[in-house]
Amino acid sequence: MFPFDRLDRLEDLSALDKVAQPLSRAVDAAVRPQAVEDALHGTWLGHPLHTALVQLPIGSFLSATLLDLFGRDERSADLLAGIGLASSLPAAAAGATDWSKSNPSTQRVGLVHALLNTAGLALWTGSLVARRAGRRRAGTGWGLVGTAVLGASAALGGHLSYRDGLGANHEADIADTGPTDWTDIGGADVPEGKPVLRDAAGTPVLLVRTGESIEALANRCSHQAGPLHEGTLHDGCVTCPWHGSTFRMSTGAVVHGPSVHPQPALDVRRREGRLEVRLRA
Repeated sequence: MFPFDRLDRLEDLSALDKVAQPLSRAVDAAVRPQAVEDALHGTWLGHPLHTALVQLPIGSFLSATLLDLFGRDERSADLLAGIGLASSLPAAAAGATDWSKSNPSTQRVGLVHALLNTAGLALWTGSLVARRAGRRRAGTGWGLVGTAVLGASAALGGHLSYRDGLGANHEADIADTGPTDWTDIGGADVPEGKPVLRDAAGTPVLLVRTGESIEALANRCSHQAGPLHEGTLHDGCVTCPWHGSTFRMSTGAVVHGPSVHPQPALDVRRREGRLEVRLRA
């Protein structure tokens, strides 16, 4: 229980907000235009980009460490150290973009994660410099410590992903728990052009009427479960009030990140002055 207990306490350490909040705003200002932000989130991929990009630096640093300890191929170890440093830059950019669009408790853990990564990369930079200068024992030592620090940071990354759900689809369970049969959600009196929240047998549903057409999506944002019915409507889309994920009402498709996961869409029908919905096949 020790590591998890300490990490849970880290989420409550509001003193970190003094650094996290202005840094988050700086990242938001730097990641422009919107297309760049969406690309770094992985909206085009349908999967968080950061988790894919980090595999290369982690694998490179670990492989270099193993060659340092058990192998005799110094040239390959040095090459892998350089690859690890170079590939860390795009991974960090994607990670910072995701981090800037997360909840305060998640940002606190993410800030420590970023600081550990920075320390680990600084150690590996020192390692590569020592290697190039012919000081192999120093280079090996710096690299070994750097790998240990990055390993601790990776534990925080796992906490962010699996405990805090950063990058996870927060509506993934709807396919199993949502209404697969027509389910009554109340009267058909839905005001035009305004988001309306209804309940479909325990599944919160967002309704939007345009003319005679009523469209419905699962209400919790797939990014971090924000309430879409409190969001804004524009050009057939709804934007989450928490972090700005934008979805097309007709299909649930992601228009802009940080979400990379589509919203579950529901079919709507009128029956005897009532509305019924069911998950779209």
